[in-house]
Amino acid sequence: MKTLLFNLVMILAVTVFTAEAQEADSSAVPETFIYEWAGEEMTMQKYFIVFLKSGPERSQNSEEAARLQQEHLQYLGNLYEEGVIVLNGPTEDAGDIRGFSVYSTATIEDAERLASSDPMVQAGRLEVEVKPWWLAKSSVVK
Repeated sequence: MKTLLFNLVMILAVTVFTAEAQEADSSAVPETFIYEWAGEEMTMQKYFIVFLKSGPERSQNSEEAARLQQEHLQYLGNLYEEGVIVLNGPTEDAGDIRGFSVYSTATIEDAERLASSDPMVQAGRLEVEVKPWWLAKSSVVK
C-alpha cells in the first residue's frame, strides 16, 4: 500500500513539474528564417538537441532505478504529447550519451529548464547537455 501511495504521489509530482515547466512565456516562439534550396523556399527553425548523459549518481537499487525510469518516460511522453519534444529516443550502446531529445522551444534556457526537470536528471542518474540545431521546419526523418 505504501508503494502504491508513493507511486501515485510521484506521478502527481511529475505531472505538476510538467505543468509548471510549461507555464513559462507561452507567447515566445522558436527563432526561424526563410532559406531557399533547389528552388524551394523552406522555413528553418532553431531546435535544441538535449543529450541525456550518464549522471554522477547511478547507485540507486534496481527498484528505485525502475521507478525513476518509469517517471522519466512519463515526463518525456508528456512533453512529446504537448509538442515540446519532436524527436526522442535512447542510444544503443552503453556509452556516456544514453539518449537524446529534440526540443521545440523558444530559447536554450527553456530547453535546459524542461530537460533538467526530468526525474532522472533530478535524481542525478542523468545529466543534460543542450545544443542549438537548425532544421527545416516540419522535416521528417528519411
